[in-house]
Amino acid sequence: MSIAGRPVAAQLRARVPALTGRVVARLLADLPVYADLPHEEISGDIADIVQHNLRLFADVVEHRRPATEAELAQQRDSAAQRAEEGVPLDAILTAYQVGTAMCWQEAAKGALPGDLATILEIMDRIMVLQQQLTSAVSSAYLEARQILDSQDHGGRHALMAALLTGEPLDRFTHRTGLRPAARYLTMTLALAPHPDELNQSPGPGAGIAARRKIRRVRTSLDHFAGTPALTALDASGGTVLLPAAEPPPWHGPGGLRALVEEATRAAGVPITAAAETAEPEAVPAAVARNAEIVDLIVRTGRPPGLYRLADVLLEYQLSRPSEALHGLAQLLRPLEAKPELLRTLETYLELGLDRRATAAALHIHPNTVDYRIRRIDRLTGLSPARPADLQHISAALVARRSV
Repeated sequence: MSIAGRPVAAQLRARVPALTGRVVARLLADLPVYADLPHEEISGDIADIVQHNLRLFADVVEHRRPATEAELAQQRDSAAQRAEEGVPLDAILTAYQVGTAMCWQEAAKGALPGDLATILEIMDRIMVLQQQLTSAVSSAYLEARQILDSQDHGGRHALMAALLTGEPLDRFTHRTGLRPAARYLTMTLALAPHPDELNQSPGPGAGIAARRKIRRVRTSLDHFAGTPALTALDASGGTVLLPAAEPPPWHGPGGLRALVEEATRAAGVPITAAAETAEPEAVPAAVARNAEIVDLIVRTGRPPGLYRLADVLLEYQLSRPSEALHGLAQLLRPLEAKPELLRTLETYLELGLDRRATAAALHIHPNTVDYRIRRIDRLTGLSPARPADLQHISAALVARRSV
């Protein structure tokens, strides 16, 4: 079909990049909820779905047929994602109407009186496509909301609550008819804020960015487990329970480290995690240990990633309240008034007693490192150069962060 001597489908395809920019700009101007979305989402998911719709419009016109179910799959997936992010359905449907209207204006540009029959046919194709889009988007959105609501108030929510509170399993099964798995992989996650959360704060955009981050983490967890994960997550992190027939491997493909790395990539933020496999009765204790481990990792300045109790045995033990803990912390009290010495000591130990690496990290001369280590020895009576003192210094540093 042609208008003003130009093939409509070819013209639309050639104009897709520029028209996408115009449609997105119109959405941001006319729909406040879209203006509050994170920039990453606008330039990514939203722009992608606009382009997909424009190309679909061109295909429908060129082949003179309705859209196929496969061609509407991306719109359904997009609608489900917007549902999880809390974008209202009426705003989504309005966005599709705006895009369709602008696409029609582009197609009909320069029409001549002799093009009336073509214009009417194209309009008919547009109306059919708009009806298909409205039906596909609405059904996918409402289905996603129904699933989310059932997860919040249904059996899965009750199961997680029972596991976390230690409710007797026989009583829970009798009450709900649900049977817990034989064991669970328990995980505690600490999620760093996404840049879009910070850029959009304060305002609704920050909440949308946080929900988007959480959704991506959940998607990674669901894919790993092969079933929807039991989660209690907010913007800062939370608890995850995954059914596990056997304790999953820690390393290698399909292992837990790979899971945390994938979730980190998907969410676009650093993730600190602790994990332990436990039988249902032991879930509360395992979750509590995981939370303590994550707190230790964050407080002691270790890098994000996956940890287990074996990785923090010294820190974990020293974090238990005791008189010895206070005494260890006091070993380095003479350095409190000398923060440059304390920082040098921490860096020196972190870098394996490498004076040159320490000097480079602190932007000082290696001789300055040597001088500061001697001053630490004079002030505290402890030197990392002496093996016996090294253990006390390491323990004292941990104790300082724990008291």
